[in-house]
Amino acid sequence: MQKPPFSGPALCALPARSVVAMLKSGEITATDALDAAFDRLAQVEPMINATPTICEDRARAAAANLPAVDPDQPGALAGLPIAIKDLNLVKGGRCTFGNLAMKDFIPDESDPLVTRLERRGGIVVGKTNTPEFGAGGNTFNAVFGYTRNPWDTRKNAGGSSGGAAASLATGEVWLSHGSDLAGSLRTPAAYCGVVGMRASPGRAGGGPAATGFMGEGISGPTARDVRDTALLLDAMSGYDPIWPLSIEAPAVSFQEDVARANASVRIAFSEDQNGFAPVEPEIRQILRDAMALVERAGGTVETACPDLFDLESTYVALRGQHYGAITAYLPDAVRAHFKPTLQANIAIGVHQPASAIYAAQRNRTALYHIMRKFLETYDVLAIPVVGLEPGLVEVEYPPFVDGVAIGDYVEWLRFSYLAVVTSLPSLSMPVGFTASGMPVGIQLIGPPRGDARLLQVARAIEDAVGFPVGPIDPVVK
Repeated sequence: MQKPPFSGPALCALPARSVVAMLKSGEITATDALDAAFDRLAQVEPMINATPTICEDRARAAAANLPAVDPDQPGALAGLPIAIKDLNLVKGGRCTFGNLAMKDFIPDESDPLVTRLERRGGIVVGKTNTPEFGAGGNTFNAVFGYTRNPWDTRKNAGGSSGGAAASLATGEVWLSHGSDLAGSLRTPAAYCGVVGMRASPGRAGGGPAATGFMGEGISGPTARDVRDTALLLDAMSGYDPIWPLSIEAPAVSFQEDVARANASVRIAFSEDQNGFAPVEPEIRQILRDAMALVERAGGTVETACPDLFDLESTYVALRGQHYGAITAYLPDAVRAHFKPTLQANIAIGVHQPASAIYAAQRNRTALYHIMRKFLETYDVLAIPVVGLEPGLVEVEYPPFVDGVAIGDYVEWLRFSYLAVVTSLPSLSMPVGFTASGMPVGIQLIGPPRGDARLLQVARAIEDAVGFPVGPIDPVVK
Protein backbone atom coordinates (compact mmCIF):
# COMPACT_ATOMS: atom_id res chain seq x y z
CA MET A 1 0.00 0.00 0.00
CA GLN A 2 1.02 3.63 -0.40
CA LYS A 3 2.62 5.04 2.75
CA PRO A 4 0.83 8.06 4.24
CA PRO A 5 2.84 11.29 4.20
CA PHE A 6 4.97 12.61 7.05
CA SER A 7 5.04 16.39 7.54
CA GLY A 8 6.91 16.55 10.84
CA PRO A 9 10.47 17.75 11.48
CA ALA A 10 13.00 15.86 9.37
CA LEU A 11 14.88 14.84 12.51
CA CYS A 12 11.81 12.98 13.77
CA ALA A 13 11.78 10.74 10.71
CA LEU A 14 15.29 9.42 11.33
CA PRO A 15 15.93 6.15 13.19
CA ALA A 16 16.75 6.49 16.88
CA ARG A 17 20.22 5.05 16.32
CA SER A 18 20.98 7.77 13.77
CA VAL A 19 19.85 10.54 16.10
CA VAL A 20 21.91 9.05 18.95
CA ALA A 21 24.96 9.01 16.66
CA MET A 22 24.35 12.68 15.80
CA LEU A 23 24.04 13.53 19.48
CA LYS A 24 27.26 11.70 20.32
CA SER A 25 29.20 13.40 17.52
CA GLY A 26 27.91 16.87 18.42
CA GLU A 27 26.20 17.32 15.05
CA ILE A 28 23.03 18.14 17.01
CA THR A 29 22.34 18.91 20.67
CA ALA A 30 19.80 17.46 23.05
CA THR A 31 17.94 20.77 22.77
CA ASP A 32 17.70 20.31 19.00
CA ALA A 33 16.18 16.86 19.50
CA LEU A 34 13.77 18.18 22.12
CA ASP A 35 12.68 21.04 19.85
CA ALA A 36 11.84 18.53 17.11
CA ALA A 37 9.98 16.21 19.49
CA PHE A 38 7.90 18.98 21.07
CA ASP A 39 7.07 20.43 17.64
CA ARG A 40 5.82 17.03 16.53
CA LEU A 41 3.89 16.46 19.75
CA ALA A 42 2.09 19.76 19.22
CA GLN A 43 1.28 18.76 15.63
CA VAL A 44 -0.28 15.36 16.20
CA GLU A 45 -1.46 15.07 19.81
CA PRO A 46 -4.86 16.67 19.07
CA MET A 47 -5.50 13.87 16.57
CA ILE A 48 -4.21 10.78 18.42
CA ASN A 49 -3.93 11.56 22.17
CA ALA A 50 -0.93 9.28 22.62
CA THR A 51 1.10 11.38 25.07
CA PRO A 52 -1.38 13.40 27.14
CA THR A 53 1.13 14.38 29.83
CA ILE A 54 3.96 16.55 28.48
CA CYS A 55 7.04 17.14 30.66
CA GLU A 56 8.65 20.01 28.76
CA ASP A 57 10.11 22.01 31.64
CA ARG A 58 11.54 18.87 33.20
CA ALA A 59 12.96 17.75 29.85
CA ARG A 60 14.58 21.12 29.15
CA ALA A 61 16.21 21.06 32.56
CA ALA A 62 17.48 17.52 31.95
CA ALA A 63 18.98 18.56 28.61
CA ALA A 64 20.95 21.27 30.38
CA ASN A 65 22.30 18.78 32.91
CA LEU A 66 22.92 15.57 30.99
CA PRO A 67 24.81 12.93 32.98
CA ALA A 68 28.29 11.94 31.92
CA VAL A 69 27.85 8.64 30.08
CA ASP A 70 30.49 6.56 28.36
CA PRO A 71 29.54 7.03 24.69
CA ASP A 72 30.73 3.50 23.96
CA GLN A 73 28.28 1.98 26.44
CA PRO A 74 25.79 0.01 24.30
CA GLY A 75 22.75 1.63 25.92
CA ALA A 76 24.00 5.22 25.88
CA LEU A 77 21.20 7.49 24.60
CA ALA A 78 23.20 10.74 24.68
CA GLY A 79 20.25 13.08 25.20
CA LEU A 80 17.63 11.29 23.06
CA PRO A 81 14.01 12.20 23.91
CA ILE A 82 11.98 9.17 25.06
CA ALA A 83 8.50 8.55 26.48
CA ILE A 84 7.43 6.56 29.54
CA LYS A 85 4.15 4.70 29.94
CA ASP A 86 1.78 6.22 32.50
CA LEU A 87 2.17 3.23 34.81
CA ASN A 88 5.75 4.10 35.81
CA LEU A 89 6.75 6.96 38.07
CA VAL A 90 8.68 9.94 36.71
CA LYS A 91 9.80 12.30 39.47
CA GLY A 92 8.02 15.62 39.17
CA GLY A 93 5.76 14.42 36.34
CA ARG A 94 2.12 13.52 36.70
CA CYS A 95 1.44 9.78 36.97
CA THR A 96 -2.26 8.92 36.81
CA PHE A 97 -2.38 5.17 36.03
CA GLY A 98 -5.50 6.19 34.07
CA ASN A 99 -7.44 6.43 37.34
CA LEU A 100 -9.49 9.46 38.43
CA ALA A 101 -8.31 9.26 42.04
CA MET A 102 -4.71 9.52 40.79
CA LYS A 103 -5.25 12.26 38.20
CA ASP A 104 -3.20 14.87 40.11
CA PHE A 105 -0.57 12.55 41.60
CA ILE A 106 3.01 13.81 41.18
CA PRO A 107 5.64 11.39 42.57
CA ASP A 108 8.70 12.47 44.52
CA GLU A 109 10.84 9.67 43.11
CA SER A 110 11.17 7.97 39.74
CA ASP A 111 10.75 4.29 39.04
CA PRO A 112 14.20 2.62 39.03
CA LEU A 113 13.88 1.84 35.34
CA VAL A 114 13.23 5.50 34.54
CA THR A 115 16.28 6.43 36.63
CA ARG A 116 18.38 3.93 34.67
CA LEU A 117 17.26 5.31 31.32
CA GLU A 118 17.93 8.87 32.42
CA ARG A 119 21.37 7.97 33.73
CA ARG A 120 22.11 6.55 30.29
CA GLY A 121 21.12 9.80 28.62
CA GLY A 122 17.42 9.39 27.89
CA ILE A 123 15.30 12.53 28.35
CA VAL A 124 11.65 11.95 29.27
CA VAL A 125 9.41 14.23 27.20
CA GLY A 126 6.09 12.83 28.35
CA LYS A 127 3.91 10.03 29.69
CA THR A 128 2.04 7.85 27.22
CA ASN A 129 -1.59 6.91 27.62
CA THR A 130 -2.73 3.53 28.97
CA PRO A 131 -5.98 1.90 30.04
CA GLU A 132 -6.69 2.14 33.76
CA PHE A 133 -3.83 0.35 35.54
CA GLY A 134 -2.93 -1.24 32.21
CA ALA A 135 -6.06 -3.39 32.09
CA GLY A 136 -7.19 -3.40 28.48
CA GLY A 137 -6.43 -4.21 24.88
CA ASN A 138 -7.81 -0.79 23.86
CA THR A 139 -6.17 2.32 25.31
CA PHE A 140 -8.68 4.62 27.01
CA ASN A 141 -9.40 5.83 30.53
CA ALA A 142 -11.57 8.30 32.45
CA VAL A 143 -8.70 10.77 32.90
CA PHE A 144 -7.48 11.27 29.33
CA GLY A 145 -9.96 9.49 27.07
CA TYR A 146 -9.12 7.48 23.95
CA THR A 147 -5.81 7.04 22.16
CA ARG A 148 -6.46 6.76 18.42
CA ASN A 149 -4.74 4.67 15.80
CA PRO A 150 -2.48 6.77 13.55
CA TRP A 151 -3.40 4.70 10.48
CA ASP A 152 -7.10 5.47 10.94
CA THR A 153 -8.07 7.73 13.81
CA ARG A 154 -11.53 6.17 14.01
CA LYS A 155 -9.90 2.98 15.27
CA ASN A 156 -8.13 1.88 18.46
CA ALA A 157 -4.37 1.70 18.91
CA GLY A 158 -4.39 -1.50 20.96
CA GLY A 159 -3.45 -1.68 24.61
CA SER A 160 -2.21 -1.30 27.10
CA SER A 161 0.88 0.38 25.62
CA GLY A 162 -1.29 2.04 22.98
CA GLY A 163 0.05 5.50 23.67
CA ALA A 164 3.63 4.29 23.31
CA ALA A 165 2.98 2.62 19.95
CA ALA A 166 0.99 5.53 18.54
CA SER A 167 3.65 8.02 19.64
CA LEU A 168 6.29 6.08 17.71
CA ALA A 169 4.17 5.61 14.60
CA THR A 170 3.64 9.36 14.28
CA GLY A 171 7.21 10.40 15.07
CA GLU A 172 6.55 12.07 18.42
CA VAL A 173 9.53 10.20 19.87
CA TRP A 174 12.13 7.74 18.59
CA LEU A 175 11.93 5.22 21.45
CA SER A 176 9.18 4.53 23.96
CA HIS A 177 8.86 2.41 27.09
CA GLY A 178 5.99 -0.05 27.49
CA SER A 179 4.92 -3.02 29.56
CA ASP A 180 3.17 -6.33 28.95
CA LEU A 181 0.93 -8.77 30.81
CA ALA A 182 -1.55 -9.82 28.10
CA GLY A 183 0.15 -8.58 24.97
CA SER A 184 0.30 -4.98 26.14
CA LEU A 185 3.52 -4.38 24.21
CA ARG A 186 2.68 -6.70 21.35
CA THR A 187 -0.91 -5.79 20.42
CA PRO A 188 -0.33 -2.01 20.12
CA ALA A 189 2.81 -2.65 18.08
CA ALA A 190 0.84 -4.84 15.68
CA TYR A 191 -1.98 -2.31 15.38
CA CYS A 192 0.27 0.73 14.92
CA GLY A 193 2.92 -0.78 12.64
CA VAL A 194 5.89 -0.69 15.03
CA VAL A 195 7.91 -3.20 17.07
CA GLY A 196 7.05 -4.17 20.64
CA MET A 197 9.20 -6.60 22.59
CA ARG A 198 8.37 -8.55 25.72
CA ALA A 199 11.92 -9.46 26.72
CA SER A 200 12.89 -12.25 29.10
CA PRO A 201 11.74 -11.43 32.66
CA GLY A 202 14.48 -9.45 34.41
CA ARG A 203 16.06 -8.36 31.14
CA ALA A 204 14.48 -4.90 30.90
CA GLY A 205 14.13 -3.87 34.52
CA GLY A 206 11.46 -5.05 36.92
CA GLY A 207 7.70 -5.22 37.15
CA PRO A 208 5.51 -3.66 39.84
CA ALA A 209 7.62 -2.73 42.87
CA ALA A 210 5.39 -4.52 45.38
CA THR A 211 5.68 -7.90 43.65
CA GLY A 212 9.27 -8.12 42.50
CA PHE A 213 9.28 -11.92 42.36
CA MET A 214 6.42 -12.05 39.85
CA GLY A 215 7.47 -12.06 36.20
CA GLU A 216 4.11 -11.90 34.48
CA GLY A 217 3.79 -8.11 34.10
CA ILE A 218 7.11 -6.69 32.86
CA SER A 219 8.55 -3.66 31.06
CA GLY A 220 9.97 -3.72 27.56
CA PRO A 221 11.03 -1.63 24.58
CA THR A 222 8.98 -0.30 21.69
CA ALA A 223 10.55 1.23 18.60
CA ARG A 224 9.96 1.77 14.90
CA ASP A 225 12.24 -1.04 13.75
CA VAL A 226 14.20 -3.98 15.09
CA ARG A 227 17.59 -2.25 15.31
CA ASP A 228 16.13 0.59 17.36
CA THR A 229 14.39 -1.98 19.56
CA ALA A 230 17.82 -3.50 20.26
CA LEU A 231 19.13 -0.03 21.16
CA LEU A 232 16.41 0.55 23.74
CA LEU A 233 16.78 -2.97 25.12
CA ASP A 234 20.49 -2.29 25.63
CA ALA A 235 19.57 0.92 27.47
CA MET A 236 17.11 -0.95 29.70
CA SER A 237 19.34 -3.96 30.42
CA GLY A 238 21.64 -4.74 33.32
CA TYR A 239 21.63 -6.29 36.76
CA ASP A 240 20.34 -4.29 39.71
CA PRO A 241 19.56 -5.96 43.07
CA ILE A 242 16.52 -3.71 43.47
CA TRP A 243 14.80 -6.09 41.02
CA PRO A 244 14.76 -9.68 42.36
CA LEU A 245 14.50 -11.13 38.85
CA SER A 246 17.12 -8.82 37.33
CA ILE A 247 19.70 -10.43 35.05
CA GLU A 248 23.04 -9.16 33.78
CA ALA A 249 23.43 -7.41 30.47
CA PRO A 250 24.92 -9.71 27.81
CA ALA A 251 28.63 -9.64 27.04
CA VAL A 252 27.77 -8.75 23.44
CA SER A 253 25.22 -5.96 23.01
CA PHE A 254 21.87 -6.64 21.40
CA GLN A 255 22.72 -4.07 18.74
CA GLU A 256 25.87 -5.98 17.77
CA ASP A 257 23.93 -9.24 17.60
CA VAL A 258 21.25 -7.69 15.39
CA ALA A 259 23.92 -6.27 13.09
CA ARG A 260 25.03 -9.86 12.43
CA ALA A 261 21.56 -11.06 11.46
CA ASN A 262 21.21 -12.97 8.20
CA ALA A 263 18.47 -14.67 6.21
CA SER A 264 19.28 -18.20 7.46
CA VAL A 265 16.49 -18.46 10.01
CA ARG A 266 14.46 -21.48 11.10
CA ILE A 267 10.85 -20.62 11.79
CA ALA A 268 8.01 -22.80 13.03
CA PHE A 269 4.81 -21.12 11.83
CA SER A 270 1.26 -21.67 13.03
CA GLU A 271 -1.65 -19.59 11.76
CA ASP A 272 -3.76 -20.20 14.85
CA GLN A 273 -1.57 -22.02 17.40
CA ASN A 274 -3.26 -25.38 16.79
CA GLY A 275 -6.70 -23.76 16.72
CA PHE A 276 -6.15 -22.06 20.08
CA ALA A 277 -7.86 -18.85 18.95
CA PRO A 278 -9.89 -17.66 15.93
CA VAL A 279 -8.16 -15.70 13.17
CA GLU A 280 -9.79 -13.77 10.34
CA PRO A 281 -9.01 -15.17 6.85
CA GLU A 282 -7.37 -11.92 5.75
CA ILE A 283 -4.95 -11.99 8.69
CA ARG A 284 -4.06 -15.62 7.95
CA GLN A 285 -3.24 -14.77 4.34
CA ILE A 286 -1.08 -11.78 5.25
CA LEU A 287 0.96 -13.91 7.65
CA ARG A 288 1.30 -16.68 5.05
CA ASP A 289 2.51 -14.16 2.49
CA ALA A 290 5.09 -12.81 4.92
CA MET A 291 6.44 -16.28 5.63
CA ALA A 292 6.66 -16.95 1.90
CA LEU A 293 8.85 -13.85 1.55
CA VAL A 294 11.09 -15.12 4.35
CA GLU A 295 11.52 -18.43 2.51
CA ARG A 296 12.24 -16.61 -0.74
CA ALA A 297 14.97 -14.65 1.05
CA GLY A 298 16.66 -17.86 2.23
CA GLY A 299 14.94 -18.78 5.47
CA THR A 300 13.27 -22.06 6.40
CA VAL A 301 9.60 -21.99 7.44
CA GLU A 302 7.73 -25.10 8.55
CA THR A 303 4.15 -25.40 9.74
CA ALA A 304 4.52 -26.65 13.31
CA CYS A 305 3.32 -25.98 16.84
CA PRO A 306 3.63 -28.22 19.91
CA ASP A 307 0.67 -29.43 21.95
CA LEU A 308 0.24 -26.77 24.65
CA PHE A 309 -2.11 -28.37 27.17
CA ASP A 310 -4.10 -26.30 29.68
CA LEU A 311 -2.53 -23.07 28.43
CA GLU A 312 -5.65 -20.96 28.92
CA SER A 313 -6.43 -22.10 32.48
CA THR A 314 -2.77 -21.73 33.42
CA TYR A 315 -2.58 -18.19 32.07
CA VAL A 316 -5.85 -17.14 33.69
CA ALA A 317 -4.65 -18.38 37.09
CA LEU A 318 -1.30 -16.60 36.78
CA ARG A 319 -2.99 -13.41 35.64
CA GLY A 320 -5.33 -13.72 38.59
CA GLN A 321 -2.37 -13.88 40.95
CA HIS A 322 -1.01 -10.70 39.39
CA TYR A 323 -4.21 -8.76 39.98
CA GLY A 324 -4.83 -10.36 43.36
CA ALA A 325 -1.36 -9.41 44.58
CA ILE A 326 -1.17 -5.91 43.09
CA THR A 327 -4.36 -4.11 42.13
CA ALA A 328 -6.48 -5.68 44.86
CA TYR A 329 -4.24 -4.02 47.47
CA LEU A 330 -4.77 -0.48 46.22
CA PRO A 331 -6.60 1.99 48.52
CA ASP A 332 -10.38 2.04 48.48
CA ALA A 333 -10.39 5.59 47.11
CA VAL A 334 -8.54 4.36 44.03
CA ARG A 335 -10.55 1.17 43.60
CA ALA A 336 -13.80 3.11 43.80
CA HIS A 337 -13.15 4.38 40.25
CA PHE A 338 -12.26 1.03 38.68
CA LYS A 339 -14.00 0.19 35.43
CA PRO A 340 -16.05 -3.05 35.42
CA THR A 341 -13.46 -5.07 33.48
CA LEU A 342 -10.76 -4.18 35.99
CA GLN A 343 -13.04 -5.13 38.88
CA ALA A 344 -13.68 -8.46 37.16
CA ASN A 345 -9.93 -9.12 36.82
CA ILE A 346 -9.44 -8.57 40.54
CA ALA A 347 -12.41 -10.76 41.45
CA ILE A 348 -11.01 -13.65 39.42
CA GLY A 349 -7.66 -13.30 41.12
CA VAL A 350 -8.96 -13.01 44.66
CA HIS A 351 -11.56 -15.75 44.44
CA GLN A 352 -9.77 -18.41 42.42
CA PRO A 353 -9.25 -21.63 44.40
CA ALA A 354 -5.82 -22.53 45.71
CA SER A 355 -5.90 -25.66 43.56
CA ALA A 356 -5.92 -23.48 40.43
CA ILE A 357 -2.80 -21.65 41.63
CA TYR A 358 -0.94 -24.87 42.38
CA ALA A 359 -1.95 -26.41 39.05
CA ALA A 360 -0.81 -23.29 37.20
CA GLN A 361 2.66 -23.49 38.72
CA ARG A 362 3.00 -27.15 37.73
CA ASN A 363 1.53 -26.61 34.26
CA ARG A 364 3.68 -23.60 33.42
CA THR A 365 6.81 -25.62 34.17
CA ALA A 366 5.65 -28.44 31.90
CA LEU A 367 4.75 -25.94 29.16
CA TYR A 368 8.15 -24.28 29.50
CA HIS A 369 9.91 -27.59 28.90
CA ILE A 370 7.67 -28.38 25.92
CA MET A 371 8.64 -25.05 24.34
CA ARG A 372 12.29 -25.35 25.36
CA LYS A 373 12.62 -28.67 23.56
CA PHE A 374 10.56 -27.50 20.58
CA LEU A 375 12.84 -24.48 20.12
CA GLU A 376 15.91 -26.69 19.95
CA THR A 377 14.78 -27.37 16.36
CA TYR A 378 13.60 -23.87 15.47
CA ASP A 379 14.82 -20.34 16.19
CA VAL A 380 11.32 -19.06 16.91
CA LEU A 381 7.67 -19.99 16.90
CA ALA A 382 5.74 -17.51 14.72
CA ILE A 383 2.05 -17.03 15.51
CA PRO A 384 -0.49 -14.20 15.20
CA VAL A 385 -0.49 -11.29 17.60
CA VAL A 386 -4.25 -10.92 17.36
CA GLY A 387 -6.78 -12.48 15.02
CA LEU A 388 -8.24 -9.33 13.47
CA GLU A 389 -7.48 -5.72 12.60
CA PRO A 390 -8.36 -2.96 15.11
CA GLY A 391 -11.95 -1.96 15.56
CA LEU A 392 -13.57 1.37 16.36
CA VAL A 393 -11.97 3.13 19.30
CA GLU A 394 -15.26 3.32 21.22
CA VAL A 395 -15.58 -0.50 21.33
CA GLU A 396 -13.62 -1.90 24.28
CA TYR A 397 -13.03 -5.30 22.69
CA PRO A 398 -14.38 -7.12 19.61
CA PRO A 399 -17.57 -9.15 20.16
CA PHE A 400 -16.55 -11.64 17.46
CA VAL A 401 -13.37 -12.83 15.72
CA ASP A 402 -13.98 -14.78 12.51
CA GLY A 403 -17.55 -15.40 13.65
CA VAL A 404 -16.54 -16.77 17.06
CA ALA A 405 -18.05 -14.96 20.04
CA ILE A 406 -15.58 -13.32 22.44
CA GLY A 407 -16.47 -13.52 26.12
CA ASP A 408 -14.27 -10.76 27.59
CA TYR A 409 -11.43 -8.43 26.65
CA VAL A 410 -8.69 -10.90 27.64
CA GLU A 411 -10.12 -13.73 25.53
CA TRP A 412 -9.45 -11.95 22.22
CA LEU A 413 -5.79 -11.61 23.27
CA ARG A 414 -5.24 -15.37 23.65
CA PHE A 415 -2.14 -15.41 21.47
CA SER A 416 -0.41 -13.38 24.18
CA TYR A 417 -0.67 -16.16 26.77
CA LEU A 418 2.14 -18.49 25.72
CA ALA A 419 5.09 -16.15 26.22
CA VAL A 420 3.79 -15.02 29.62
CA VAL A 421 3.19 -18.53 30.94
CA THR A 422 6.56 -19.87 29.79
CA SER A 423 8.62 -16.70 30.51
CA LEU A 424 9.99 -16.79 26.97
CA PRO A 425 10.96 -13.63 25.09
CA SER A 426 8.51 -12.55 22.41
CA LEU A 427 8.16 -9.77 19.90
CA SER A 428 5.54 -8.26 17.64
CA MET A 429 6.60 -6.74 14.32
CA PRO A 430 4.72 -5.47 11.27
CA VAL A 431 4.63 -7.67 8.17
CA GLY A 432 1.75 -6.39 6.03
CA PHE A 433 -1.45 -4.40 5.67
CA THR A 434 -5.12 -5.25 5.43
CA ALA A 435 -7.21 -4.13 2.48
CA SER A 436 -8.43 -1.24 4.63
CA GLY A 437 -4.85 -0.06 5.16
CA MET A 438 -4.28 -1.22 8.74
CA PRO A 439 -0.93 -2.73 9.78
CA VAL A 440 -0.73 -6.43 10.64
CA GLY A 441 1.91 -7.83 12.98
CA ILE A 442 3.35 -11.27 13.51
CA GLN A 443 4.46 -12.54 16.91
CA LEU A 444 7.76 -14.35 17.37
CA ILE A 445 8.47 -16.41 20.49
CA GLY A 446 12.11 -17.25 21.16
CA PRO A 447 13.98 -19.78 23.33
CA PRO A 448 14.83 -19.26 27.02
CA ARG A 449 16.77 -16.00 27.41
CA GLY A 450 17.09 -16.01 23.63
CA ASP A 451 16.45 -12.29 23.29
CA ALA A 452 19.40 -11.79 20.94
CA ARG A 453 18.42 -14.60 18.55
CA LEU A 454 14.80 -13.38 18.65
CA LEU A 455 15.92 -9.94 17.51
CA GLN A 456 18.13 -11.44 14.79
CA VAL A 457 15.22 -13.43 13.36
CA ALA A 458 13.01 -10.34 13.54
CA ARG A 459 15.62 -8.36 11.59
CA ALA A 460 15.74 -11.10 8.94
CA ILE A 461 11.94 -10.99 8.59
CA GLU A 462 11.99 -7.19 8.51
CA ASP A 463 14.44 -7.27 5.62
CA ALA A 464 12.47 -9.95 3.78
CA VAL A 465 9.09 -8.23 3.94
CA GLY A 466 10.29 -4.66 3.40
CA PHE A 467 9.47 -3.05 6.72
CA PRO A 468 9.71 -0.64 8.49
CA VAL A 469 7.80 2.16 6.79
CA GLY A 470 8.80 5.07 9.07
CA PRO A 471 6.56 7.58 10.87
CA ILE A 472 3.37 8.92 9.33
CA ASP A 473 0.91 11.76 9.72
CA PRO A 474 -2.30 10.54 11.38
CA VAL A 475 -4.86 9.38 8.85
CA VAL A 476 -8.05 11.20 9.81
CA LYS A 477 -11.18 9.71 8.26
